[in-house]
Amino acid sequence: MTADLDLIIVGGGPAGVMAGLLFARAGCSVRVLEKHADFFRDFRGDTVHPSTMEILDQLGLLKRFLERPHDELDIARIRVAGKEYVIGYLSHLDTVAPFIAMMPQWEFLDFLRDEAEIYPGFSLSMEQPAEGFIEEGGRVAGVRLKGGKELRAGKLVIAADGRSSLVRTLGMLQVEEIGAPMDVFWFSLPKSGDPGDALRGSVETGRMVVLIDRRTYWQCAFLIPKGTGEAARARGVDWFRSEVQKAFPDLDFSGEGALQSTADLHLLEVALNRLVRWHRPGLLAIGDAAHAMSPIGGIGINLAIQDAVAAANILAQPIAEGKQVDGILHRVQDRRLFPTRVIQAGQRAAQEGVIGRVLGGAPIVRAAWPVRMLDRFPILRRIPGRIIGLGVRRERVRSPDAGFRRSAAQPAPSPPRGSSG
Repeated sequence: MTADLDLIIVGGGPAGVMAGLLFARAGCSVRVLEKHADFFRDFRGDTVHPSTMEILDQLGLLKRFLERPHDELDIARIRVAGKEYVIGYLSHLDTVAPFIAMMPQWEFLDFLRDEAEIYPGFSLSMEQPAEGFIEEGGRVAGVRLKGGKELRAGKLVIAADGRSSLVRTLGMLQVEEIGAPMDVFWFSLPKSGDPGDALRGSVETGRMVVLIDRRTYWQCAFLIPKGTGEAARARGVDWFRSEVQKAFPDLDFSGEGALQSTADLHLLEVALNRLVRWHRPGLLAIGDAAHAMSPIGGIGINLAIQDAVAAANILAQPIAEGKQVDGILHRVQDRRLFPTRVIQAGQRAAQEGVIGRVLGGAPIVRAAWPVRMLDRFPILRRIPGRIIGLGVRRERVRSPDAGFRRSAAQPAPSPPRGSSG
């Protein structure tokens, strides 16, 4: 059986949909498979960094992106032992959007999907969970869906299905564990008054909490020692509310929408790892499927987008020309492994030097000296702003634009929207 598709992308997250857009833009036929019915799921990464907005600008999409509901963050603050510190600036960055756009991920995915649908080679199939791969002649030739249906790809299957990717659960590619000392409970708390900072953090002895301003409520990340989720949950919602109130005594968390039951607590089991090898004939892993990131710095989405751009830069034109690309898949890992290693090394250092110590009960009487230095000397705040905002070895779109567009008279079939607006 011949394949009607050049590529199949497993996973409709930021890496998968961006890769679908870029490959379709280059003239390839690509189908993205998403296991859920829509994108509307809370407690996912919401930070779109300047490096990602550079990519959108290079594609001519930034203006429309910024018309979507979002907040803008160009300064990072943290409360340590009851004192506020400023630790990072982004406003100085020499880039088109020198701030972090705080946008619900479903809005971002809706946006990418809408822009990708102008290309006739792009299609997105919702509620299509992949259960395995088709292997023929020593290479991956397609995907087997739940229920037994098979889809074949003539040139490549991209795994962009996150840290629980099929390439991991099926043992297709070996994982190298780095480790993480914490897990995170996500939950919502009500907010009153005018919108505050888009992002607030608090570090005290034995407790770390982060608040994300969602305009009408706070999205709370409550860090706990690794593997203690059930013990923490057993303390009940009153304990969680009390601990967050202690972390942010200046905020009012009472009112409608307060944390009601333990069913409202969503546990993220944090992982920090990467694949030893990101590819095999007919198959390439990108994003969290290739390297599971800690939530530190909110860098995961943006690193995944950079992977998608690099993959398209290297592979899109050869695939559009009908060439096999098995022999050059390694170039994507060669390009993206260095920034992955650097960022994961930084996250590991933060986990071991700060988070592990705090959650382990080490007394916190004042901020560490690097935090105090950043607060005292404003010029130094540019360093973490540069690293967080632009990352390491950021990509530029170099994949071709084949010029194919879907006419207004031929609209793409529209799957269920991820958001209501």
